[in-house]
Amino acid sequence: MQRRDMLIGAAVLGTPALARAQAGWPTRSIRMIIPFPPGGTTDILGRLIAPPLSAALGQQVVVENRSGGAGAAGVVETLRAPPDGHTICITISTLITATLLTRQPYHPVNDVSPILHLADVANILVVNKALPIASVAELIAYARANPGRLAYGSAGIGTSQHFAAELFQQAAGVSFVHVPYRGGGPALLDLVGGQVQLMFGNASSTLPFVRSDQVRGLAVTAAARQSYAPELPTIAEAAIPGYGVVEWYAVVGPAGIPAPVTERLNREILAIVGTPEARARILDLGAEVVGGTSAEFGAFLRDDLVRMEALVRRAGIRSE
Repeated sequence: MQRRDMLIGAAVLGTPALARAQAGWPTRSIRMIIPFPPGGTTDILGRLIAPPLSAALGQQVVVENRSGGAGAAGVVETLRAPPDGHTICITISTLITATLLTRQPYHPVNDVSPILHLADVANILVVNKALPIASVAELIAYARANPGRLAYGSAGIGTSQHFAAELFQQAAGVSFVHVPYRGGGPALLDLVGGQVQLMFGNASSTLPFVRSDQVRGLAVTAAARQSYAPELPTIAEAAIPGYGVVEWYAVVGPAGIPAPVTERLNREILAIVGTPEARARILDLGAEVVGGTSAEFGAFLRDDLVRMEALVRRAGIRSE
């Protein structure tokens, strides 16, 4: 396929150089590409993992921020690298959604070596405090009685916040007005100010607003209650059985990385994030460590692509 050739090139696979790299891997420093600017959750995770991973592998792991295209630019940079395990990427759910909404030079499953399903970040369904709404059931009833009068903010088209809201509307039989922002921060500020009435906000940024009583938290979008906010029910238990949406974080590389290398990376990174100190730090970000094998994450990617394709088609979601 032409776009696959753009990324890896058929000549790279099966070469003697690749075989040698597998046998003595790693033979040089490892690039850990973060497809977002410094300071965000993805960057924090990368800088949490890199030092102990360097020690475990005996080679320096260099964190490299390559932002742009809602995370797509860093992914493309990663997938263009030789599949020898010396270039990896910490990416998020937009690995898939970017290809569904915009033209990208990669396939989110076929052109990727899955390494580890690192963590999940739920969204929190929050409403402006002026609304007479204290539960998910009350929100659904209010929306049905006032069609088209509720607007929700999101961090942008194609984000997990956007998809969480679209899935909610389909499942609940309600309709909101979507107001996409250039990031979750401005959307949250407008929610507090009443310019929008509700939001499915990323937990790491939204929870402080709930804790400080600036917005009213109704539920989390994950399939299970979250340990950082156990008082918040899931949307599934509150009103919509089977509902579940999270923003996932994962470690990937270009397609064709030898299995022993991906398995070693999986084990080492999982050991790092499994320590009590790392788990506590990740929990502070509003994230829950997931784990599992590389094969399990590969199966998850395939299933998520099918699910997101169906949602985009049903909701008629289009890029700006």
